[in-house]
Amino acid sequence: MHRSVSLAQLGRALSASTLLCLLLASCSRPVEKVEEIRPVRAMVVAAGTGKTIIELAGEIQPRYESQLGFRVGGKLIARKVEVGTLVKRGQVLMQLDPLDLQLAQSQAKAAVSATESTLALAKADLDRYRELRQKNFVSQALLDAKEAAYKSAIASHEQANAGLKVQANQSSYSTLYADADGVITAVQAEVGQVVAAGTPVVKLARTAEKEVRVSIPEDQIEVLRQVTDLAVKTWANSNVAISGRLRELSPIADPATRTYTAKISLPRAGPEIRLGMTATVQFAAPALPGIHLPMTALVNSKEGTAVWVVENGVVKLVPVQVASATGTEVLVAQGLSAGQSVVTAGVNQLRPGQKVSLLGQELSAINEDTKPAAAGAPK
Repeated sequence: MHRSVSLAQLGRALSASTLLCLLLASCSRPVEKVEEIRPVRAMVVAAGTGKTIIELAGEIQPRYESQLGFRVGGKLIARKVEVGTLVKRGQVLMQLDPLDLQLAQSQAKAAVSATESTLALAKADLDRYRELRQKNFVSQALLDAKEAAYKSAIASHEQANAGLKVQANQSSYSTLYADADGVITAVQAEVGQVVAAGTPVVKLARTAEKEVRVSIPEDQIEVLRQVTDLAVKTWANSNVAISGRLRELSPIADPATRTYTAKISLPRAGPEIRLGMTATVQFAAPALPGIHLPMTALVNSKEGTAVWVVENGVVKLVPVQVASATGTEVLVAQGLSAGQSVVTAGVNQLRPGQKVSLLGQELSAINEDTKPAAAGAPK
């Protein structure tokens, strides 16, 4: 009995030793390396043909906006409008204290009365001295003096009448009227304020003619000049397009944005088109020859700018020549051909010859006429 137990224990010990040796042998074998397949996003490129729809953001503004002021100075005693008030032509906007102007007008009237009396006296003297001259009772020199006095009285009377008309006009200038139908966009004076002649006190925007002001990139100026009809849509009603025409294009670029201001007139704008609305101007431009790619597809290599091209599940670095950059896209002039798959995301984690899996391919739609361009630039 004792002998059989010892043989069993010995067998178990040998089995454990054998298992341990096998484990050690398996650990010492080299592990086979599995090649990494990196997921990337790619697009199938196509050559640029057809037209590109360019969209420009702008604002509805009045074609005419006037800063109105009094033609005389004085103290403001009444303000009849607020910002946003719709006014009609001839409506009272503001009034000045007319007391000083009325006193000046009364003074002018008194001057006219005085010159009328002087003129009547000079006329009577002249008639009397003419009769005396005919009877040879007075000399010719004395008659000439009376004629000169009469002419001077006539001139003084005319001068007084002109002064009265001026003062009458000055009195009417104490009331400020709207010179056209429109809306008040700014009020620059309050009751009690003393204003000088010509100082702007209110801003009036005419509602008869409206336009859209947009900023044009310098590479789209000549394209816009050739466009006759423009489509304008407002953010409030984006489903309705309004016909517009280029009225004015600034010849000088804005020093801050380096863009050119364009004014698009809206001859058919209705009352639903309000001042200050956000608008979008659309027009078609011919697509530039070449292949458009997002900037995320570019790689800086020793040879210069390049992109990763996928062929049979493997990437290779292909040098390209960039013609221009607009917004978030670039125009590739040389290096690529239509139909190639170009990696657009994850380009910095790749190496030549690496296997990749495509997360999704997008067909470049540059050849479609309806593709919009962002922020006024072709894509």
